[in-house]
Amino acid sequence: METTTNQTYPQVISPSSLLTHWQGHRRVTRRVIEAFPEDAFFNHTIGGMRPFSKMVMELIAIAEPGLKEIINGKPEVFDEEFKHDNTKATFLKLWDEATEVINTYWKRIKIEQFQETVTLFGQYEGTIYSQILYFIDNEIHHRAQAYVYLRSLGIEPPLFYVRD
Repeated sequence: METTTNQTYPQVISPSSLLTHWQGHRRVTRRVIEAFPEDAFFNHTIGGMRPFSKMVMELIAIAEPGLKEIINGKPEVFDEEFKHDNTKATFLKLWDEATEVINTYWKRIKIEQFQETVTLFGQYEGTIYSQILYFIDNEIHHRAQAYVYLRSLGIEPPLFYVRD
């Protein structure tokens, strides 16, 4: 148990360990983006799923703005249709910028806040920790779809458990 200002909060994982875990997943997802041939990143689909570029747009639209909303308490816009020049380089740049913003904003979450309830993007209610876990789970879900795409293209995906 972590004790802060005379209150006790249950804790299974420290905030810094949770951030390390999340950023490890983000590094794997970045390598998955890099593994795609340029054209396939924007156009390859299977079974009616979106191209991986559209999935990454969703991930970018959730992580940084969601964390900003958690910290600032001001509604953020969920915008997964942003300009990207149809280049993976632009996506990688946006991914890296979001990673830095996450690192910066993360430092502002106090341990007692993880149990607070928030509503993100005007519609998704949950505790701060559950929102963050959703960000991570959603990323893993879409990355798994990308692994199927890469394998269908004859490309071996990055090892999911190598997170450095």
